[in-house]
Amino acid sequence: MTDEEDKKQDEETADDSQPAPVSAENELEELKKKCDEYLNGWKRAQADYQNLVKETAKQRLEFVKYANENLILELLPILDNFEAAFSQIPETEQTSATVVGFSHIKKQLEDFLKENGVERIKTIGEKFDPMSHEAVLKDVEAAAETEIKIDESAEQIIVKEIRPGYRLNKKVVQAAKVVVSFEHEQNERDK
Repeated sequence: MTDEEDKKQDEETADDSQPAPVSAENELEELKKKCDEYLNGWKRAQADYQNLVKETAKQRLEFVKYANENLILELLPILDNFEAAFSQIPETEQTSATVVGFSHIKKQLEDFLKENGVERIKTIGEKFDPMSHEAVLKDVEAAAETEIKIDESAEQIIVKEIRPGYRLNKKVVQAAKVVVSFEHEQNERDK
């Protein structure tokens, strides 16, 4: 081969290895695509951040809402003991200054708990709810002894409260211990 032929072959090979010239329009189009891709990524990141801020605020509110739960759980037995003590006071002493003073303290405690989102769970005469009540005894005869009217559709009715239950901001923090009557068993025995 001659030098001229070698040069021509080198030029042809060099032309094949070089990329084709990119037009300004294609380059602009690719830059726009990248720009849109980066903008969409930024928007997603911004939305994720906003969701994180909202979720953190929600978690903080939940924490504050139940932050006093341990304190309240320790106060509930005190209230229960007040009620048990008051049920033992003879009627003749109900108006004594000491009893009246203690009843004011009990009322203050009840008001404090109510202001902090504590409510007592209803029991006697209510339908048994395993999410709020804990049945400690099944009493078929108790329904007959009480003045509670049990309709035909109800199967489990609470007839006695052993220990009161409480909710803190709609969450059960202490289930009520109750005695449950099963009406259908009572009807079967009567037959």
